[in-house]
Amino acid sequence: MKIAVFVSGRGSNLNALLNLPDLKKLVSIVAVVSDKIDCKAFDIAKEYRIETFSIGEGEGRVSKYEITSVLKNLDVNFIVLAGYLKLIPDELLKNFENRIINIHPALLPSFGGKGMYGMNVHKAVFNSSAKVSGASVHFVDNTYDTGKIIAQKCVDISDVKSAEEIAERVLTIEHQILPEVVKAFAENRVKIESNRVVILK
Repeated sequence: MKIAVFVSGRGSNLNALLNLPDLKKLVSIVAVVSDKIDCKAFDIAKEYRIETFSIGEGEGRVSKYEITSVLKNLDVNFIVLAGYLKLIPDELLKNFENRIINIHPALLPSFGGKGMYGMNVHKAVFNSSAKVSGASVHFVDNTYDTGKIIAQKCVDISDVKSAEEIAERVLTIEHQILPEVVKAFAENRVKIESNRVVILK
């Protein structure tokens, strides 16, 4: 399975995908895409000799109208959003239906939606006095964080003293759940049954 990973930040989830031994036999990350030119995750991509693309207008960038054909030319058949902060273009959604997933640093459908990313999420969780947080992997549609949930993992936050502590615990969970879900897709173990997403054992 050939994958494109979309990122906006430092790329810790990209790193987690690249370093799971089980995944190396099943998937190949052939492109790292960002909405930024100077994305820190590009440094990881270069280290692994993975092609990088920056979506936007201007020299050296790929427009949102071109990105679908760029990925098709690389034979990409699956897309992972790993800390990507922009909405996915409609054409990309149509061409990769049920083949684009996102990792979100909270237990959806709570603490999702526009503007709910990174520390914004963890601050909202902290201020709500929630006792549990975690990570959700879901299908991507044309709005923020509303696609069907594929998998979730919880972490106890009943004793935390700050949003930063929540972020640290949730990131550990993200690095576990995202590679597990990608592996399940690569092994064709993800099914939609009775309007629910099921991962077969």
